[in-house]
Amino acid sequence: MSEQTVAATVVRNAAQHRYEIWYGNTLAGFTEYRERDNDTTFIHTEVDKAFGGKGLGSALARQAVEDVIARGRVIVPRCPFIKAWLDKHPDYEEHVLGKGIKR
Repeated sequence: MSEQTVAATVVRNAAQHRYEIWYGNTLAGFTEYRERDNDTTFIHTEVDKAFGGKGLGSALARQAVEDVIARGRVIVPRCPFIKAWLDKHPDYEEHVLGKGIKR
């Protein structure tokens, strides 16, 4: 018997200052951010342990980072998870304060 494929969806919840990843109809995790001027600072990420091993943390990070870039903002990774994810994906460096962006 095979497990049915469940869709994972990332949405930006601007009212709560976070990107959320939904696994089907269940909130599986989020990454919180703060915006100031042109910067989006990621401060905390959580993915429920019940959803471990599904790649949801990576999907959340990728889609959140790509949305920030699409909105023309600078990424400031204060969250250890987002920072580690960005370190593994140097193709985003030109959008990260301290890497590609110097002030």
